[in-house]
Amino acid sequence: MSFMNFLRKNVFDPLYCHYTRSPRRSYWRELEKSQFLTEKELQDRQQEKLKRLVEFAGKENAFYSQRFEKAGFSTGRPWTLDDFKRIPVLTKKEIRENSARMISNGYDIDRLMHFKTGGSTGKSLDIYITEECSELRNACARRHDRWTGWEVGEPIAAVWGNPQLPTTLKERIKDTLLGPVIYLDTMCVNNASVTAFVREWEAVKPTLLFGHAHSIFLLARYLRQLKIEHLRPKGILSTSMMLLPHERQYIEDVFQVKVTDRYGCEEVSLIGCECEEHQGMHLNTDHLFVEFLKEDGTAAGGGEAGNLVITDLINYAMPFVRYRVEDVGVPSGRKCSCGRGFPLMEQVVGRTADFLVKPDGSRVAGISLIENTLTKYKGLDQMQIVQHSIDSFTVNLVTGHGYEPEVQKQLAEFLCNTFGNINIRFVELETIPPESSGKYRFSICEVRR
Repeated sequence: MSFMNFLRKNVFDPLYCHYTRSPRRSYWRELEKSQFLTEKELQDRQQEKLKRLVEFAGKENAFYSQRFEKAGFSTGRPWTLDDFKRIPVLTKKEIRENSARMISNGYDIDRLMHFKTGGSTGKSLDIYITEECSELRNACARRHDRWTGWEVGEPIAAVWGNPQLPTTLKERIKDTLLGPVIYLDTMCVNNASVTAFVREWEAVKPTLLFGHAHSIFLLARYLRQLKIEHLRPKGILSTSMMLLPHERQYIEDVFQVKVTDRYGCEEVSLIGCECEEHQGMHLNTDHLFVEFLKEDGTAAGGGEAGNLVITDLINYAMPFVRYRVEDVGVPSGRKCSCGRGFPLMEQVVGRTADFLVKPDGSRVAGISLIENTLTKYKGLDQMQIVQHSIDSFTVNLVTGHGYEPEVQKQLAEFLCNTFGNINIRFVELETIPPESSGKYRFSICEVRR
């Protein structure tokens, strides 16, 4: 660690937290210790937090007191997890229709931090949290950032869409003293922007590369094409998107360092993250109670895919109790060799919006289709599948060296074997543009379900 990075971690960061009265640093230190508690100890702490949150919501939140009463769930007497699971699953539609009513008593909505989700399915959500909740989330993210090998105070390189850059002198000074972040804007990735990013990297010397999974993969491809081989961060943190196995391998080959995969969402923040052992994602039981539910509402077992339903244990201002995030994950029955007591999740299969639909109503994970085609056919650099209706598809292709038109016939045969007699329109593009957030979507389902 350089002397400046030492000062950032041990002098500037504590001074800043003291000056702003932020609990982030003290809470982070607590989290560093508690992560190695036993599974039973962590589970007991989680369930105590769940009890406090649910009891509070039942008494101090108009939306939930009515919701609990209708479900026959009472916080006025002892209750079990089986009782808790009678509470209906919370949907995005309900949040959009009840945002104001979901604010708890004693919280002034005008004094809360307000942000909107990205709305990748076309409809955003209004989310409210306290500054304390935000700082607790930041502290937890810091703990998981360190699992990559990065250390507090060290500069970060981010591959991100629409980055928030420091503009005022005060913001630039803060950025320098607490930890610089350089950006490659995913809304404009080309030879020139990557070359400029590399020059900035050489000046700042970041130790962590952070960004959307597919965006980091694209950066790696540009670096290989430009024959740039000297960028060697301590760690790489992939987030916000599915990390495909072949993309992980490519990134690790280019940077010569393991990728740490992380999963979260804007509504409840960090959900799961790999540690240095890379044996699955540790669930963030410090802040969340996570359920995996099959379509019939029963719990998914180890190795079974289930809809992720999450209760946020630290957002009292706008509680999220049994919230369906519209992602599908696979819980694990394994234990990680790192010694941490957190349960594991094998993987995130994808967003429900990215599952394509067969004529019989069954669903197919778009990410699985991509994995079974993009890596199989030579000359395919990028691919995106859009389902307009049950029998109408568009397949967007970015082709490269070795591509042959015969590939389209093979892709059509594969998709017809999967979905039946369908109409497929192939479109060859120079690039598949990201969404306004800077993320990429491999599959898009426009079928109303």
